[in-house]
Amino acid sequence: MPRVLRYESTPNPDALKLILDAPVSERPQSFLSAEDAAGDAIAGPLFELGTVRAVLINGDWVSVNKLPGADWKSIKPVCERVLDALG
Repeated sequence: MPRVLRYESTPNPDALKLILDAPVSERPQSFLSAEDAAGDAIAGPLFELGTVRAVLINGDWVSVNKLPGADWKSIKPVCERVLDALG
């Protein structure tokens, strides 16, 4: 199961890059809505939070864009649980 090695900030305060210890995708994937993410094991549950605007997945990293005003403290633990659930 992939684990978060570190979180990297980006120039956008509403975006955070998760650097993982293992790849979770063989190709780049973009999810810009809950409808796009339906059925995806990573993006789907993140959109269920209601505070995520976009999820980008590529190899061993995941970028999460949150809605303005949403708190990273509530999003980060969910990211980790979603990755743990991949098994």
